[in-house]
Amino acid sequence: MANDVSSEWGRIDADGTVWVKTEAGERQIGSWQAGDPAAGLAHYERRFEDLATEVELLERRLASGAGDPASTLSHAATLRESLAEVAAIGDLGGLERRLTKLAELAQAKTQEVAAERAQARREAAEAKERLVAEAEELADSAQWKATGDRFRAIVEEWKAIRGVDRRTDAALWKRFSTARETFTRHRGAHFAELDKQRHAARLRKEELVADAEQLADSTDWGPAAARLKQLMGDWKAAGRATKEAEEQLWQRFRTAQDRFFAHRSETFGERSAEQLEHQRQKETVIAAAESIDLSDLKSAQARLRELQDDYDAIGHVPREAIRSLDSRMRAAEQRVREALDAQWRRTSLASNPVLIQLRDAVTKAETQLTKARATGDARRIADAEANLAARQEWLAEAERTIGG
Repeated sequence: MANDVSSEWGRIDADGTVWVKTEAGERQIGSWQAGDPAAGLAHYERRFEDLATEVELLERRLASGAGDPASTLSHAATLRESLAEVAAIGDLGGLERRLTKLAELAQAKTQEVAAERAQARREAAEAKERLVAEAEELADSAQWKATGDRFRAIVEEWKAIRGVDRRTDAALWKRFSTARETFTRHRGAHFAELDKQRHAARLRKEELVADAEQLADSTDWGPAAARLKQLMGDWKAAGRATKEAEEQLWQRFRTAQDRFFAHRSETFGERSAEQLEHQRQKETVIAAAESIDLSDLKSAQARLRELQDDYDAIGHVPREAIRSLDSRMRAAEQRVREALDAQWRRTSLASNPVLIQLRDAVTKAETQLTKARATGDARRIADAEANLAARQEWLAEAERTIGG
């Protein structure tokens, strides 16, 4: 073989032995018998360049945050240990120092990531603690609908909070479940009592209806009219039955009253001044109902109930005025009911968990479409557009269904 071929960091001697220069002296790393010694020297230098490139990649990934610190630390240690026997020509001492520095940075980053994760766990636990505290405050609430809706929302918020250790999460969930069960038990007891009261009201009003029907054909005008007036007072004092029972019983009660007063009117052959006064009173009540301010629907509903009671308490009116008066009153009532229904639908559409999930899906699909358009890939764009259209259609159908 020809004379030695050498560079700053190594050489191949005349018999083909390959040497690398290190800070501790030369070290034999191999033998080159494949031909030109210069080509062999370049071969071992490329091996070093590959190692240096690998180290540089680890440095860049760690600096950018893309590399896992623990994995980088392990990889750097393996590479540094391999330098003692690696068959490559280059500045191995400099490369070892870079790996030492990289290991120090990776170790620091590992500790930083561990601290960040611990902080994230603490913040997640604190967020769930706040939800539990809110649930415990709501446990004795008598705002049945609003509180029930809030408990459902808390469950969804709970699911979105990640990272709490299992033991802490289980303890917090147990407290939340206890608060929710307390509220559910109170609500159940409230509505059970309400059902009991409605049942008692229905029984009492059935008795009043039977008394009214007994008087419907009476010709003892004065005492019968006084008794019907008394029955009306008893009716108001009896409380409310269920909606269906209330409507049926009231229809029977009013029919009995109407039959008595119609019979009395026919008997007397003229409309009484009392009936005309009742008509004027009902017209006044109707005018008030028609002008109810709908800007505060809770107050509007309370005001309507007062006017309904006033309207129902007013005595008999001329027969020809009944339909017109009742029609106007029903229209005023419908106006308030429609406003309440509209408010309920708006609230339902805004807070319904199914709609919230579908809206999130549409937002994600829109983001995917934007990314697809950025790539210029026609197939990917078409798939993203079809995906978005499908989710928009599902959302629209759900809003139509839930919104009524």
